[in-house]
Amino acid sequence: MVVRVGTCAWADHEDFYPRSVKPEERLAFYARYFSVVEVDSTYYRIPAPRTVEHWAEITPDGFVFDVKAHRTLTFHDRGRVDEDTRCRDAALFEAAVAPLAAAGKLGLLVFQYPPWFVASEANQRRVESMRERYRDFVVAVEFRNRSWWQGPRADASERWLRSLGLVNVVCDEPQAGFGSIPFVPAVTNRLGVVFRLHGRNESTWYQKGLTSSAQRFDYLYTPQELQAFVPVVQRFADEASEVHILMNNNQGDYAVRNALDWTRLLSLPVPGDVTDLPGQQIRLF
Repeated sequence: MVVRVGTCAWADHEDFYPRSVKPEERLAFYARYFSVVEVDSTYYRIPAPRTVEHWAEITPDGFVFDVKAHRTLTFHDRGRVDEDTRCRDAALFEAAVAPLAAAGKLGLLVFQYPPWFVASEANQRRVESMRERYRDFVVAVEFRNRSWWQGPRADASERWLRSLGLVNVVCDEPQAGFGSIPFVPAVTNRLGVVFRLHGRNESTWYQKGLTSSAQRFDYLYTPQELQAFVPVVQRFADEASEVHILMNNNQGDYAVRNALDWTRLLSLPVPGDVTDLPGQQIRLF
């Protein structure tokens, strides 16, 4: 059983890094404190394999990357992309993650579907087709339309994910209408669990005109709020080989601060010395 704690992305947390750390050195610095990171830049642009190979080279043994699928693979294009383009992007995405797999540093592929991806037979077939293509990977699925997890459909969705060997992404997020999902702590693949915490800022969840996506997740969890999840995480650890806790409240340095809170709550080892960090980022109990 392994519990890993990290953040979604490493470049967003500028206040976390000492001024002496150059942007190209941030990943290596980040990996001194955390054992997992979610690569979300791949959602926007698929990197060259050599770039990804470099990520593997500069991180320590035992560090892993969860990689977010490109937006065309999760239908965020609202049907504006043809199937030839989607197949091309799928091939590029597979080539991009190959260096991590070869280095033993690929965690999960994360397929996060958009709020308009409703629970339907057509969308189930799309997920099943994705699963078939990526059958050699551990794949996690996050829905952002609550129709997948409402009423009787919730049990059916859980059974369906389990039958496909897909990892359920457990979310904590504002309960703000159809574009947010409830907390569903179901383990659907014994290989792993992903617990993504998006914050609880309901006022910004759908707000338009934000200057950055980080503003949507403008929420700092208190240690007491995180403590309430500890029994759930302990159950995850009993039921799955790996548990990945990923903070997505990427406003300022909130995600890093809460990830460090998790390391203390779970008594996880931190290779780096937290006293090296800027003092205002470290919150002691």
